[in-house]
Amino acid sequence: MLVCPQCQFENPEHHKFCQVCGTSLVDKPCPNPNCGKQVDWSAYQCANCKTFTGTIRSVWMSQPFQPSADYLDAEQRYQILQSPTPLLQVLDRNPLKPAIIDTPPASALPYLELEPYLNQILPLLFNAWQDGAQDILVLEERSHYTMLSNFFKTSRSVPTLQILHWFYEMLDLWEALEPYYLCQSLLEPYNLRLDEDQLLCLEHLIPESVTAPTLKHLGTLWQTLLSQLRQTQSASLHELIADLQTESILTLDHLRSRLKAIAHNTQADFTDSEIMSDPHSPVDFLQDSSTAEPSEMPVTLIGESSADQDDMPTIVLPMQLFSLEDAGRTDIGRQRDHNEDCFGIDTQIDKVQTPVSRIVQARGLYILCDGMGGHASGEVASQMAVDALRTFFRQYWRDIDQGKHPAQLPSAEVIRNAIQQANKAIYTVNQEGLRSGSGRMGTTLVMLLLHDTEVAVAHVGDSRLYRYTRKLGLEQITLDHEVGQREILRGVDPEIAYGRPDAYQLTQALGPRDEYFVNPDVQFFEINEDAVLLLASDGLTDNSLLEAYSQSHIEPMLSSQSNLDQSVSRLIDLANQHNGHDNVSAIAIRAKVRPNLDPLR
Repeated sequence: MLVCPQCQFENPEHHKFCQVCGTSLVDKPCPNPNCGKQVDWSAYQCANCKTFTGTIRSVWMSQPFQPSADYLDAEQRYQILQSPTPLLQVLDRNPLKPAIIDTPPASALPYLELEPYLNQILPLLFNAWQDGAQDILVLEERSHYTMLSNFFKTSRSVPTLQILHWFYEMLDLWEALEPYYLCQSLLEPYNLRLDEDQLLCLEHLIPESVTAPTLKHLGTLWQTLLSQLRQTQSASLHELIADLQTESILTLDHLRSRLKAIAHNTQADFTDSEIMSDPHSPVDFLQDSSTAEPSEMPVTLIGESSADQDDMPTIVLPMQLFSLEDAGRTDIGRQRDHNEDCFGIDTQIDKVQTPVSRIVQARGLYILCDGMGGHASGEVASQMAVDALRTFFRQYWRDIDQGKHPAQLPSAEVIRNAIQQANKAIYTVNQEGLRSGSGRMGTTLVMLLLHDTEVAVAHVGDSRLYRYTRKLGLEQITLDHEVGQREILRGVDPEIAYGRPDAYQLTQALGPRDEYFVNPDVQFFEINEDAVLLLASDGLTDNSLLEAYSQSHIEPMLSSQSNLDQSVSRLIDLANQHNGHDNVSAIAIRAKVRPNLDPLR
């Protein structure tokens, strides 16, 4: 089979185009925006502009190997590019075809068994087979990830809590790998990598030699890493490493308790701050689940039960914005003759970066409207709403700059007032034109306001906001203002509520009625982990489309390596393939956050 790179549909191997979405299974656009040529999926580079286009994999082998042919396998799928250093690099000539591993060699089993628990930490296993006595594993290529040792060497300052966090992660990995005799994977400096979010990862798994490594060897590694730093270091941490090397610490539990004690001493002056938890925060492993709010519950680490944390007070660090990107697009769809959707994006971003820190301060206004009313009325109403709200909040921002308002998100009352003004503008036009019934124009609204890591969202109608995070996946933040949802809130069974003929009729919209019939929902939340926020019209959300394709189309947006404009276009194309009955609009916001460690530097 061939897996479509666009919609993930599994196509017969002889097909040249995806049966579902029509995407080519033979070639792809050159990534060079100035080229415009199509490139075969098997090619190493574009024949026109020489831009690299290939799919590189890493290969681990159980025995020493020196290439004697151009290809690794008899089928000539994996073309050898580079000799082992220590992994072999190959070009995958058929990247859309998933390998079927019927009988995996023993060395492949840890990847398969640990993947659910160590997702992202271990590389993906793409193929595996035996050639005589040689085990051959084809892995995700990670040589572009930063080596942890290089990060220590090139950083002017690394907060002690961050170092403790990575060391603590190594203990969890040690416990997970020990039953497989793979702890050597944590003792080779080249094998310890950081991804784009500074999550500790492994380039591959390394079997142990005859003698199993001990925590003494881990202490030696930590000593090597710390020797790379150009800063004053924690005396307690060096005492800990000395105890490891003299074998005064022999168990993981003892080592964990020592790390926790050092961390508590390090942060002693900051325990009264507000909790702002993050899944990759240096303080997660010290949070107390008995006192944290539901949204702040710690991630349980491998080998640590909640009972292990019960006597540990909460360590608290504020989060700060690390990067903010956005993209929006609207499309007429496949059945409409005009587009009644409209969207607007206004942002102000200030970035200050030094060799040791990066601070991003931002405020943003994101508006998406789905107009209604027939003929030209729908697009008029949606455009009027966008213009009115943009004018209101631009003035509000100017007032902030002049000191008239505090530099923070507006209150729910201010947001509702802005929406009521937009409603009044459309309602007045309806009244002046003596419009009635379906001739009265109107629009839905979903609006997001952002101030650094704080977010306010308001909506009227059935345009939605979704949030996607690694921890919780896809969440629908807003509830549609429609008859079926209203009945569910009144206690009616969902099946009965949506069995009504008028179940999808809107209960409120901007424009058709005066302010007494418009009651926007406003809610606030904080971005405490990397997130994609998605504003969408019903042309994209109908038939649970986003829920069905979140893994293939939304999850990749979290990566800074993905082009957000292209990702939004993929969503629009997906909607046209599977829905297509309505206009389609989407705004995607990628927000990345980091613990604010400046006070600890």
